[in-house]
Amino acid sequence: MADYIPHTEEEVADMLGFLGMNSLDDLFAHIPAALKLSQGLDIPSGITEPDAAALFNGYAANNVAANLLCFAGAGAYDHEVPPVVRALGSRSEFVTAYTPYQPEVAQGVLQAVFEFQTLVSRISGLPIPNASLYDAATGMVEALNMAAGSTGRNKMIISSGIHPHWRQTARTFAHGTGHETIEVPLKNGQTDWSQVDCADAAAIVIGYPNYLGVLEDVSVARALADKHGALLIVGADPVASGILKTAGQWGADIFIGEGQPFGTALSFGGPYLGLFACTEELIRRLPGRIVGETVDTEGRRAYVTTLRAREQDIRREKATSNICSNQTLMAVTAAIQLGWLGTAGLREVALACARGAHYLQEQIVTIPGVQAISDESFFREFAVRLPMSSETAIVEMAKRGFLAGVSLSQLCGESDASIEGDLSRVLLIAVTERRTKAEIDAYVQALREVVSQ
Repeated sequence: MADYIPHTEEEVADMLGFLGMNSLDDLFAHIPAALKLSQGLDIPSGITEPDAAALFNGYAANNVAANLLCFAGAGAYDHEVPPVVRALGSRSEFVTAYTPYQPEVAQGVLQAVFEFQTLVSRISGLPIPNASLYDAATGMVEALNMAAGSTGRNKMIISSGIHPHWRQTARTFAHGTGHETIEVPLKNGQTDWSQVDCADAAAIVIGYPNYLGVLEDVSVARALADKHGALLIVGADPVASGILKTAGQWGADIFIGEGQPFGTALSFGGPYLGLFACTEELIRRLPGRIVGETVDTEGRRAYVTTLRAREQDIRREKATSNICSNQTLMAVTAAIQLGWLGTAGLREVALACARGAHYLQEQIVTIPGVQAISDESFFREFAVRLPMSSETAIVEMAKRGFLAGVSLSQLCGESDASIEGDLSRVLLIAVTERRTKAEIDAYVQALREVVSQ
């Protein structure tokens, strides 16, 4: 395998020196010894293929997480993926499709992406969607870049209700772009705009619902954007559009969202699907690809990538964006799932999520010592403060068959403007349409046992 490692010994030494380490063992020292394979896998020589499969299935059985009932969310959700979505999305025409440089041989994929764009336009409420981005965090950065280019300003006002990973990505990119990012704290789970100076802002960014699941009054952010000549960026949950206002209905200039709930399995963190749409006035600054419908020389309907400056690919310093690709397979899969659900189906999914989450929260807060961190309305996700460490609760709940949620101290770090007080006892819980009443009741009983220990 050494022949296939591109780094020379000198390059490795330079890297280790920069990191202040002496060896590659130091680089991986944080990995627990129990997770390291010191002698490799114990596979008998000459083993048959069925026996090898049985052996590896035995190893896989040690991964108990695969069998836990999932109540975790924070941007990655355990939604149902219908068999029709898996069957159509795994067709070789989609799985093996390459960049559609030659539209004459890529009409099927281009049409599928065009349909995806149509569906994103509907769930975002905005007329101009792109062919997708890598994930929602990428969409956040691209939206800020679009706002900076459109307004000529570099001040970004970002609600702390925006997912912590999105905010962290924005801060990272700001080091290179020169953007000033100002994060607005939350109060009772909602953005507290009263103490922020939005003068000369390029963008005002708000979540709907925010990452804690709380529903924000987006009209306040829209009014601030109008007052100061900024663009309004709404990071919206696309599933919520089944029962709530869309970003466009709130007056958003740009919509960003995570499309993972539509047909993409959790998959240990990726690949995911960035949703992006904007107003018609911003179309020339749209990042990535956009597929358009036209006619060929014989008057037949045809699809092409369009309204795309070549600088995006070949002249980095002149480009409004350097996103040159998109998540075609996940986008097509999302289009299949949304087409399968339809308007009524998406509404049913959203209602099931909301009803399950509200029922669970009502039961959980009856457990002594458990308190909701906000009394504001929420969608399918909510946070509670436990009388114990949330990470300890997660470990104990796993022993009882549940992935209990996400620890906010692990998600955000030691402190964050989105939560007042100690984060180590705050647990973020999500409910999707897959969770039954019996499973929710069992979760409550298990958490009651854990908290009372």
